[in-house]
Amino acid sequence: MKPLLLVFMEFSAQQIAGILNGEIVGNPDVTVNKVCKIEDGEANAVSFLANLAYESHLYSTDASIVIINKDFIPDKPVKATCTLIKVENAYECFAKLLKTYNQYKNNKTGIEQPSFIAESAKLGKDCYVGAFAYIGENVKIGDNVKIYPNTYVGDNTTIGDNSTFFSGVKLMDETVVGKNCIFHAGVVIGSDGFGFVPDENNVYNKVPQIGNVVIEDDVEIGGNTVIDRATMGSTVIKKGVKIDNLVQIAHNVVIGENSAIAGQVGIAGSAKIGKNCMMGGQVGVAGHLTIADGVKIAAQSGIGANIKKEGLVVQGSPAFYIGDYKRAYVGFKKLPEILERLDKIEKGK
Repeated sequence: MKPLLLVFMEFSAQQIAGILNGEIVGNPDVTVNKVCKIEDGEANAVSFLANLAYESHLYSTDASIVIINKDFIPDKPVKATCTLIKVENAYECFAKLLKTYNQYKNNKTGIEQPSFIAESAKLGKDCYVGAFAYIGENVKIGDNVKIYPNTYVGDNTTIGDNSTFFSGVKLMDETVVGKNCIFHAGVVIGSDGFGFVPDENNVYNKVPQIGNVVIEDDVEIGGNTVIDRATMGSTVIKKGVKIDNLVQIAHNVVIGENSAIAGQVGIAGSAKIGKNCMMGGQVGVAGHLTIADGVKIAAQSGIGANIKKEGLVVQGSPAFYIGDYKRAYVGFKKLPEILERLDKIEKGK
């Protein structure tokens, strides 16, 4: 099966070098209109080499342009059809090129029909509203906001400049979103928190969830993640937080600045996560806990108590210091052997 190539507008080597502050080795006028992996290179495509495990492909690739590190010296000549662009960091520069491409690709403006925008809603300059989007009463939307098809923006929601909401995002009433945020398809912000009280017959009665969700600037949220509105007050996601797909964040949680959360994490109500924290996939955090700044939690760990020490790395369920966990795990793996030896000792063998 032929690999999928990312097609974009046409750039010359001269233009790419200008964007990346790079040095051209080869033809400055060669043009590209697609992106590829170096091993799948073809004419009119641009690729990059950052990991030297792929160096052999540099000498055989048909890519028209390859971005390489300045300090890399090829062992063999590249094809005459391949122009090199030398940069400080090939991986970072390739990411920058893709970001530039995305800015061109997603620079849509205008209002598609059919869509609904309440008369009391206010939209800034150069906004895009896709077909079948719904924008409710008293919504305030900043400049250059992109709202893709089938997105719902509830009443009294506020959105900052340059934020993007891909198809199927749901922003429930009273949500506040800052500037430069990206929400991927299927994200739900402001659904009811999981609040129920059992009566004397153990029948669960719903506690009204009358708070909201506040998401600060530069936050990115992956597809099908759900962040619940607070019972009272606000669930808060602070500036620079990055959240993966399929994450559940419950009511009244606070996540500190520049924390990163991987897929399938679940954070129970009223937990407070510090800034610069990292959580691996499938981490579970119990409710009403506090996690200090800079804490790193390994995948599939369970957090059932406060973590007060900043910068601690933990693993396990319940989680504890990762060095102790690894030593304990060595013993756990040897447990069958230890039990067998103990059994022989008890039997006098």
